[in-house]
Amino acid sequence: MRPLGPLIRLQIQRASLKTGARPERTYDPAPLVAVPRLAVGPDGVLGAGPEDAWIVDVHHRAHPATKNEDGLHGVSVGFTAHYDAMRERFGGRLTTGCAGENLIAEAGGRLQLADVAGGLAVLAPDGRERVRLRVLEVARPCRPFTGWALGGRTVEAEVLKQSLQFLDEGMRGFYCVGEGTGVVEVGDMLVAL
Repeated sequence: MRPLGPLIRLQIQRASLKTGARPERTYDPAPLVAVPRLAVGPDGVLGAGPEDAWIVDVHHRAHPATKNEDGLHGVSVGFTAHYDAMRERFGGRLTTGCAGENLIAEAGGRLQLADVAGGLAVLAPDGRERVRLRVLEVARPCRPFTGWALGGRTVEAEVLKQSLQFLDEGMRGFYCVGEGTGVVEVGDMLVAL
């Protein structure tokens, strides 16, 4: 196991971050909600809400408007170093978590698929394993998010293409599936297997 960094933010999406019909779809991170704990499982994540209630993420298979019918991207993971790079390129509007990942870990450098392809695990402060994640693929950038990152303005096709390329190869995080179930908390350690 190779430590990647502590979890510094956990969040769920109450609804889709992309709205509207193509090609006029837009991106809005407003449905993101930071939570202190996530229940992670094969069907996706639930976020700990007020008064011991659980909030269903839109990528959980039980969500009435699920975006994860095939069960192949119910959990997503991102890294602070990726956000640092995105902020450097696009500016301060790219706050940590705005791309919608469920688990965000502090990391000292950029991670590629090869760095996490063997899977991930979340460890409690005492070293006990809370849950494992099978990494399926990189979260590919989409036009609505990229347009939002560029300030929502119309840009030349070449600028859009270069921005999409910059956001690819894991910059926007990784889609995973929970192997087993567990509850993770801010401060837990994310490790590569």
